[in-house]
Parts: sequence; structure tokens; C-alpha cells
Amino acid sequence: MDPVVALTLRAALALLLLVAAAHKLRDPGTFRATLGDYRLLPDAAVPAAAGLVIGVELGIATALVVLPRPGLVAAALLLATYAIAIAVNLARGRRHIDCGCGGPAARQPISGRLVVRNVVLAAGALAGRAPVDLRPLVWVDAVTVVAATAALATLYATLDRMLADAPALARVRGTA
Repeated sequence: MDPVVALTLRAALALLLLVAAAHKLRDPGTFRATLGDYRLLPDAAVPAAAGLVIGVELGIATALVVLPRPGLVAAALLLATYAIAIAVNLARGRRHIDCGCGGPAARQPISGRLVVRNVVLAAGALAGRAPVDLRPLVWVDAVTVVAATAALATLYATLDRMLADAPALARVRGTA
């Protein structure tokens, strides 16, 4: 794998996790309530688990920069855990709960699409562990990494908004 691709992948995942943690830190009470709505933990464990999730997201974002290979595995495990949590609740028929993905300002009910999204992101993180070609990096590589990370962030935000709007659009079309 070209080092620019590897750097871009790690930067994009780190940015995703930093933004996710920032959403949760902006309104920790709402995040605790969202985590509790998943009903995967005893109520007494939810506040500590909420703090742990935020810490893990920040820690993995840091690891993606400092310890790339373990950071990529940790990111994949975290994203797979999110996919499993959503899938469990979908299997329980609990489609009404907020995924907690977009922070308190952007509620989004869980769906199979979110499971797929998280599985794809986890697979991308694991793909980042492919051997990286050794070559000298030049200034244009830095520009490429920044631009590609920004493009991926924009694409992710656009797709996330589309996923969030899908239920309302289905209601408007009369297909829901």
C-alpha cells in the first residue's frame, strides 16, 4: 500500500473518532441516555461506560497517529462493537432508538444501513494494516493526505446525512 493511502486512512479514522468523541463530550447527559437506550448494560453501569466510550474513542484516535497498527485493530474492534450493538437492537425490534452517531443535534434512528456502514469502516481499518511501501514522502504527499482526508470526511458527512434523512424521505414518498 502506498504510504499516502495508509496515512489518509489513519487520518480519516482518527478524525471520525475525534468528532464522535466531541459530539459526546458536548452533551454527555444525552450520550448517557442514548447509551442506556441500547439496553446492553445494567443501568448502574451506563454512566461509567459512557465515560469509557469517550475515552476509548480519544485513545484510539491518538493511537492511529502514534501506534498505527494497534490503532487500526482497535478502531476496527470499536466499529464492529458499534455494529453489533445496533444489530442486537434491530433484532430486538427496537428501531426507534437514536444511534448516537451524530451527536445530540442530529438524532438518527438505528437501521441496517448503520450496521453496514460500521462493518465497512471496520474493514477499512483492517485493510489499513496492509504492508506499506517504503518511499520518501514529499510535500505533495502532505497536500494529498490533507485533501483526501477532507474529501473522505465530506463524503462520510454527506452519506451520514443521507442515512439520517432516509426515514423522513420514505415517509414523504409514502414508502414507509
